[in-house]
Amino acid sequence: MLDATNRSGGTATATPPAAASELAGPTEFAIATPTGPAVAPAGLAARCTRALLSPWSRLSLLVVLLAGAASSVLLFEPQRLLSDGWPPQLNGAAAVVAFAVAYGLVTVAFVPRPLLSLAAGALFGSQLGLAAAIGGTVLGGGLAFGLGRLLGQDALRPLLRARWLKAADGQLSRHGFRSMMAARLFPGIPFWAANYCAAVSRMGWLPFLLATALGTIPNTAAYVVAGAQASAPTSPAFLIAMAFIAVPTLVGVVVAWRKRHHLRGH
Repeated sequence: MLDATNRSGGTATATPPAAASELAGPTEFAIATPTGPAVAPAGLAARCTRALLSPWSRLSLLVVLLAGAASSVLLFEPQRLLSDGWPPQLNGAAAVVAFAVAYGLVTVAFVPRPLLSLAAGALFGSQLGLAAAIGGTVLGGGLAFGLGRLLGQDALRPLLRARWLKAADGQLSRHGFRSMMAARLFPGIPFWAANYCAAVSRMGWLPFLLATALGTIPNTAAYVVAGAQASAPTSPAFLIAMAFIAVPTLVGVVVAWRKRHHLRGH
């Protein structure tokens, strides 16, 4: 850019690039282009973007989403399926798929899986009910794991300073499949808690999903059979299912008690 020639007939001079850069205001900066420096806006938009994408902002979004999901569950009361039955317009494979999707979504909102598995058995019988329950379990676990990994991990990992938290995180990160299998087999650990703890750790997707699918089969099958045979509480199938529910619960309590001393030792 050339300065205008002064009235006394002086020679026009070119303004140096540094001077052009200095003309940019406090909220602007100069960007070099093939035709010369150009002034572009900066500051406010970039700061807003960084604030919205910060770890604590994403964690706040996760809390809001989970609170909204839990509120929706309380409002629509999915447990009414046990008393009202499945909508008659849905039947066959479509009903099983729809139930599995609903199962997965409401587990993210902290609805207890045993209640949903009982409903699956009562609505679809043992075989189809088990398929719907396992499919919904894997879907719900994957959704919770993905939400926790995307929105919560960066904010929560720096808080793992307590000795037992570091021990638990190390166990999940180094032995993901084995640790998640144990968490799924023993019913003492809530489903949602295992999902979000795994998401905060460095566990991979594949070990998490495989352990969730395989580890939840025994406990889920027991609840599904109990739901399918609820009308005959003295039948052998119902009694065996209740035994499979009670025994792992007792074993889980014993193992948790012993692990408590192990974690303290580390």
